[in-house]
Amino acid sequence: MSKKSRLQEAFFNELKKVPIVLVACEKSGISRNSVYRWKREDKEFSKVMDEALAEGEALVNDMSESQLLTMIKEKNWSAISFWLRHRNPRFKDKIEVTSKTEDTDELTPAQAEVVKHALKLAKLLPADEQLIINNKNTYDGKQNDSPGNGGADDPRQEDKNGDN
Repeated sequence: MSKKSRLQEAFFNELKKVPIVLVACEKSGISRNSVYRWKREDKEFSKVMDEALAEGEALVNDMSESQLLTMIKEKNWSAISFWLRHRNPRFKDKIEVTSKTEDTDELTPAQAEVVKHALKLAKLLPADEQLIINNKNTYDGKQNDSPGNGGADDPRQEDKNGDN
């Protein structure tokens, strides 16, 4: 086994224990520049390095969870809170969005265009039909009695009196 191979193997072993490249370099006697040059130039080295990093990260994650559980058993409130916020959906951090809106009876011309376009896309309003917005924010188009075309028999249309 060549000196380079022995150094690389030592580096991988250290990386599996502590997944920090600088620490693994120092413990195995390799410069960071050499490691990153090998990673860039040698696909096999890069692959083995990524696997060693993943193995080391898994080890640290396991140790961390073990320590966290020990702290939870010792009734450490910070540990309990951390676990719940990160592992239980009921305790996750939430963002509440509130806003004030004005209740207006009429749509702006821009809003009317958006509604018209949406109705055309949904095929509720023929492409050549004019959209007339009344004061209840509904649309009145050509009323024909054929179902599915927005006519009087169409269940999607609300009766003017509110009776459906």
